[in-house]
Amino acid sequence: MPQTKKVLIAMSGGVDSSAAALLLQRAGYSCAGAMLKLYPGEDGKCCSADAAADARAVACRLGMPFYVFNETERFQRDVMDHFVAEYCAGRTPNPCIDCNRCLKFGALLDRAITLGYDYIATGHYARVQYDAAAGRYRLLRAADRSKDQTYVLYQLTQAQLAHLLLPLGDYDKPTIRALAREAGLTNADRPDSQDICFVPDGDYVGFLQRSGVALTPGDFVDEAGNVLGRHRGLPCYTTGQGKGLGIALGRHVYVLDKDPEKGTVTLGDNEKLMHRTLTASRVNWIIPVPHGPIRCTAKTRYSQREAAATATPQPDGTLRLTFDQPQRAMTPGQAAVLYDGDEVLGGGTIETVAD
Repeated sequence: MPQTKKVLIAMSGGVDSSAAALLLQRAGYSCAGAMLKLYPGEDGKCCSADAAADARAVACRLGMPFYVFNETERFQRDVMDHFVAEYCAGRTPNPCIDCNRCLKFGALLDRAITLGYDYIATGHYARVQYDAAAGRYRLLRAADRSKDQTYVLYQLTQAQLAHLLLPLGDYDKPTIRALAREAGLTNADRPDSQDICFVPDGDYVGFLQRSGVALTPGDFVDEAGNVLGRHRGLPCYTTGQGKGLGIALGRHVYVLDKDPEKGTVTLGDNEKLMHRTLTASRVNWIIPVPHGPIRCTAKTRYSQREAAATATPQPDGTLRLTFDQPQRAMTPGQAAVLYDGDEVLGGGTIETVAD
């Protein structure tokens, strides 16, 4: 049966997506590679000329068709413009989540279905499993917890999961590199990219300025509103930041809050970053929406360890999440993702935090 199924593989030029293509081809699928042209210039790491050449070379070696789809307009609107708007609103966005939702599992899936493909596939470390008893798909963490990428996939819907293959979910990274090396793939040892693709130099403040955002200096204040000094502009800071503040107070202080209306950045002690409760918007449930509070584990940053919590859906579609123990630096604009063991339940965008 797999021989009759067609899969369009999102290829970035990196080893993970290349290995995904290799594994699916070996499994008997009819495969084609595809790259989404997202960034309009040649500097974006995900779709530079070099990355495209690497992806095309892998597809050629594997004997599969290769497509490049221009999605720069949608990427500008749904990811880059949103990134700028969130920073201007005093929040800290996660553009990878927006890209996954709108481009990789939105635009690419639309194109795949239009072209007659049964599935899309990516090189994410995660697993999709169909639960016949429940009649729904489950998103599961990768077997290699150190590489698990489900935090940036919580926005997947049942319709998307039905058309998604994640062949790397049962592997660890050394094994994937070894498979690519044995197959003669030239990018087998290519380093992983850690930066935002449209900010390849890591200078997100510079990107904001080039996008027309003016850095307006304002006051550093303490929790009582007392002025402590001057800051460079709200986009230069994020909740929990303790370095690069450019202010000496004789003790370590951290960014507690940013107020776009007043133009202030509140500084304080580390313990003031600890909170138990958050509200989240843009909530996506992969499981059926619970009718009341549920116990789960959750995390509010990609690299964070999950912690025990209670999640309560609200009548307006938002989510209230209360941790058993206070969590550090829960940041508006970031994602709160819910788990039950290995299964991803859903998640949302953090709006507010409270004690």
